[in-house]
Amino acid sequence: MNTIENNEMEYSLTPQQERLDVLKRLMPEIFDEGKIDFEKLKATLGENITFSNERYVLNWAGKSDAFRIMQRPSSATLVPCKEESVDFDSTQNIFIEGENMEVLKVLQKSYFGKVKMIYIDPPYNTGNDSFIYPDKFSESKEEYLKRVGDKDEEGYITREGMFRKNSKENGQYHSNWLNMMMPRLYLAKNLLREDGVIFISIDDNEVHNLRLLMNEIFGEENFLSSIVWEKRYTRSNNSKTFTTLTESILVYRKSEIVYNIKEPRNEKADSIYSNPDNDPRGVWTSVSYVNPATKEQRPNLSYPLWNPILEKEVIHPTNAWKYEKANYERHVAENRLYWGKNGENIYPRLKKFLSEMDGGMVPVDLWKHEDAGTTDQASKDLEDLMEGKFFDFPKPVSLIKRALSLIVNDEDRDGIYLDFFAGSGTTAHAVMQLNKEDGGNRRFICVQLPELCDPKSEAYKAGYSTIAEISKERIRRAGNKLRAEVEAEKAEKAGELSFDDAEDSSMPDFGFKVFKLSDSNFKQWREIHGSDQTQWKQQTLDFLNPVAANASIENMVYELMLKNGKNLNSTIEHSHNCYNIHSGELLLLLESVDQDTIDYVLSLHPQKVIALDNLFSGNDQLKTNTALQLRDAGIHFKTI
Repeated sequence: MNTIENNEMEYSLTPQQERLDVLKRLMPEIFDEGKIDFEKLKATLGENITFSNERYVLNWAGKSDAFRIMQRPSSATLVPCKEESVDFDSTQNIFIEGENMEVLKVLQKSYFGKVKMIYIDPPYNTGNDSFIYPDKFSESKEEYLKRVGDKDEEGYITREGMFRKNSKENGQYHSNWLNMMMPRLYLAKNLLREDGVIFISIDDNEVHNLRLLMNEIFGEENFLSSIVWEKRYTRSNNSKTFTTLTESILVYRKSEIVYNIKEPRNEKADSIYSNPDNDPRGVWTSVSYVNPATKEQRPNLSYPLWNPILEKEVIHPTNAWKYEKANYERHVAENRLYWGKNGENIYPRLKKFLSEMDGGMVPVDLWKHEDAGTTDQASKDLEDLMEGKFFDFPKPVSLIKRALSLIVNDEDRDGIYLDFFAGSGTTAHAVMQLNKEDGGNRRFICVQLPELCDPKSEAYKAGYSTIAEISKERIRRAGNKLRAEVEAEKAEKAGELSFDDAEDSSMPDFGFKVFKLSDSNFKQWREIHGSDQTQWKQQTLDFLNPVAANASIENMVYELMLKNGKNLNSTIEHSHNCYNIHSGELLLLLESVDQDTIDYVLSLHPQKVIALDNLFSGNDQLKTNTALQLRDAGIHFKTI
């Protein structure tokens, strides 16, 4: 009996499957995600057919539902977790634990157009990995929220609620991946600045679909590069066909404002400069003066040159020169032509001085392992830092640093950098390390789902229940290590004479604030079907106090900040029962209200005031007077 192997089980080959296999061999073009496309079959067999919806477009099963999921607003919030943070009150870095599509929705108002660069390393859709699909389009929003909220006894999201293996045999293999990626990329694009750039690591399983998807979301004209990263430099003999040494990194810009992408110069780039003729202008390199075009093709660039050392004319027998004669005469006057130490060069070379370079190099689309690191080295480095092998296939810090350091404008050492597939926390590590090296002030926002670790894994045995726990601990350890290095460098310099009064000896930001995705602190109006008066009446009574049972003042402050467009690093001052956000941009009254409180509010001249309505319970006159006083002062007032 013929059998086929499927994972570790063997099943009989059905007559239907046998015929499908024959068709696949004869006409592979008629199959789409493993199923027959009957329009393609008819066309292949010579029938006169007009394809439905015939235009150049990327379509897949579930695309319209994915759009609807993306457009549904989120009522969720982020709650601070100070005990898991480092330097919570002073740091500008943020780590968010939660499902990334909901988190991206929560961040829309506060971080719209604020992020300079996004780097993500999403699931590659290999067919063998379990990956995250919290977007089941056939269910209601209530069912979705309930399933996403499935948690174990310790409050972690269960694997059953969040993970399914996306097998290549399931019939919607590529569609499932696109449905997961598309809404997140749309939401992420909103967060980018107009001069922002996004980098996405991917392999051959989905690079073709990702390129089309990114063209749709960002525009084909905003494609910048498909970088080839040499992730390893030794081949494996385990593969039956080709062994893979590279991965891709797709790079897109938000808009055409990004016009000057360069990367910093390094010792390797500068090593080509020398000064064989002791030119007082300093070290230089040179380029050929000979044009690839022939004399016949560029007759205006064909003229005799003068070799001043040998004192004779030079004419190229076949090719033109690269420059017009007027430019040549300027190069001679500026002593920019190099004929060799003794004039032995047959043709001159044009000098390019290092002092004239603008400080950056045009990046290339091939990133070699010696400059961007390898997966093997990244695994070893992480294992050394964490003192155990707790995470598979992390990206190298050097790879992310190279992406981070690309110069897109004059503020190349500042800005917000986002990674919403944070994994082991490499992006956060890279941001901190690069700031330490060049004195930058880059800030990261990293988002990671609390994905449960396998109970049999070394990570779980070491006490890490989730991938998010690994990521947070990695960032803590990386920050401690970098802080120790800075302190050691300062100690080494102690006692040395310094004539540079402007030297900045401050410690870079190696801390991070932890926030966790959570339900709103305020009750949500439920949709009641039918005309059950009892339910309507009960819901109205419930909303006399809009605050949820498990809410806290601090959590309400952060939720109202986010939903009013204030970022998570906004300053919060507490005085006279008021929470003053970012020097009067927003004032929150969440504890108690009396006329003294209102007088204090008026003295601050805030832009907007939000108060809990039940604080005025039993004192309608105070509420009316407050509304009138704030209105007359030009202050927007709202109660909830």
